Amino acid sequence: MGEDVEALKRRLPLLDYLRQQNWTGRSAGRWEYVGLCPLHEETRPSFYVNTRKNVFYCHGCGRGGDLIRFVQLSRHLSFCQSLVCLDPQTTSEDGSRAVLEQAAASYRQQLDHYPEALSYLNQRGLEDPILIKELEIGYAPGGCLRRHLTAQGHSFDLLRQVGLLNGNGSDAFYQRIVFPLRQGQHVVNLYGRSIGAAFAHRFLPGSKGGLYAWEKVRHCPEVILVEGLFDYAALRQAGFHNVTCSLGTHLNGGQFRQLCNGPRTVYLTFDVDANQSGQLAAELLAHRLDAKGIAARRVHLPQGHDPDSFFVAGGDAHQFQSLLEAAQP
Repeated sequence: MGEDVEALKRRLPLLDYLRQQNWTGRSAGRWEYVGLCPLHEETRPSFYVNTRKNVFYCHGCGRGGDLIRFVQLSRHLSFCQSLVCLDPQTTSEDGSRAVLEQAAASYRQQLDHYPEALSYLNQRGLEDPILIKELEIGYAPGGCLRRHLTAQGHSFDLLRQVGLLNGNGSDAFYQRIVFPLRQGQHVVNLYGRSIGAAFAHRFLPGSKGGLYAWEKVRHCPEVILVEGLFDYAALRQAGFHNVTCSLGTHLNGGQFRQLCNGPRTVYLTFDVDANQSGQLAAELLAHRLDAKGIAARRVHLPQGHDPDSFFVAGGDAHQFQSLLEAAQP
């Protein structure tokens, strides 16, 4: 989003925008213009525009900043509303990214205020506060996100468009632990895990992006692939750092290409469930990887376990390492 905002400011210099708004100023040096401040009543010019830095400052009211800040102050808009005001055709993606980022931040702030959420994390074996912070885990109690985000200047239509609100305008995530899913620096989706009786897994509409935290492991010669985010967290907490997550057993095209972008060994650590769906998916994926020249090894957990439950049930890092060493093609 930052790069797009900078491009917008380059396309529309502050002085040009001010002149479009009928501001007049006289030259006050090589790079500066001075005139009456548009932000407050005054009789002596004290509003300076520096065209080299593309910023303004008023010595009368003490306010200053760039083009976006001027629009915020002059029109009493939020940052996101100012972007839409300046460039409505190209800021829809920026608006979606911004609202997802602020939603994720709001959920992070809620986590510590709800003992039931922290208790659920503990039940799942996730107790390391540093890791919880690193993964940006939050909690959606439900009922408060709409009010918070509209107060930040995000429209009701945008909240519905990205899926944060459902059809009747209520919060889509209710009593859910929330993980933000990032593509590079941007939040592209949110995953919510119910701590109550609702269906366990939920994503917002749209792409889940690539493999979770792929940038941290893309150069590793050996990668452990799990299907769930709590599995990822459990292995990270146990000291395994070469872990990524496919957010389900079926990889999208981008995720598969990521695994195949260089020579490596992939340890497929899917759930061992009663219907064998996890192990069947691992077998099929192993064949696909082998066909691309990627070494695949299937890790066999105890019956009925996934990596998270393996550690909750008392397994340790040494025992899991033994499972990796025993993994079969």
